[in-house]
Amino acid sequence: MVTHPVRRGLVSAAVTVALMAVFLLAPAATRVYASNMMGALRAPGEPAFVAGHRGDRSSAPENTLPALGAALAGPLEFVETDVQLTLDGVPVIIHDETVDRTTDGTGAVADLTLAQLKQLDAGSWFDAQFAGTRIPTLVEFLDLFAGSDKKALVELKGFWTEEQIHGILGDILARGVQDRTIFASFNLTTIENLRGAAPAFSRVIIRRDLPDDPVGLAQFYGAIAILTSPVSLEHDEYAVKDMHEAGLGVLVYTLNSEERWSEAIAYGVDGIITDVPSRLDGWIAATAPGT
Repeated sequence: MVTHPVRRGLVSAAVTVALMAVFLLAPAATRVYASNMMGALRAPGEPAFVAGHRGDRSSAPENTLPALGAALAGPLEFVETDVQLTLDGVPVIIHDETVDRTTDGTGAVADLTLAQLKQLDAGSWFDAQFAGTRIPTLVEFLDLFAGSDKKALVELKGFWTEEQIHGILGDILARGVQDRTIFASFNLTTIENLRGAAPAFSRVIIRRDLPDDPVGLAQFYGAIAILTSPVSLEHDEYAVKDMHEAGLGVLVYTLNSEERWSEAIAYGVDGIITDVPSRLDGWIAATAPGT
């Protein structure tokens, strides 16, 4: 029997809607805890998980499919990436508000359509072998991600409404990667809208500096962890201990030296985001207790 393409599309859409209803309306008891996504919270000196910052940007241009694929193909547990919306509302993978630094174009991402962005070369600035590499869409990343067993820390850049967040949930649920996806944001209103639009997804608050009460902040917004700078931990020696006692995780960014890695692990952080994930993973393997 031949299935009509329109009917197939309608069935697929209906399945996605059903998945969203089941997942997003799940009871509060099924909510994700830090240990569910990150493993047992670390004690001082225990190895943290490694997250490739914007993919593996030491081997390929950041936030492109080659960099993201390299991170997913390696031994890392997490890949970190960034999502923003184009002028025509398509979620794309890019960090900066403008395309100037990482492409041969100019202008704000929010002022350019997907078609315009797809004309830009996002690879030549890194190396000639990546000439013609394009800015990927979120869907292109999710297709790659779905074929892995890794987890993704997806930063929503800037302010997102609940409606905009709803717009990306179907693509995540349709690929069955919702249990391996953590949303993150600097913007507390976006974090609040994530709780409203996607309550069953885990959330991480990003802060350059820790507040006086990081536990209270995370609990108020229903976050499983705070992602912060190592300097902020130097200013609050009890922050990691307090967060762990509350069942909350602590992640740090963006550490690229053995000295910084040693300091972070001494604090007992749960995850380290780095531009050199393969090197950090090798260093952890070589310095872990018992090796």
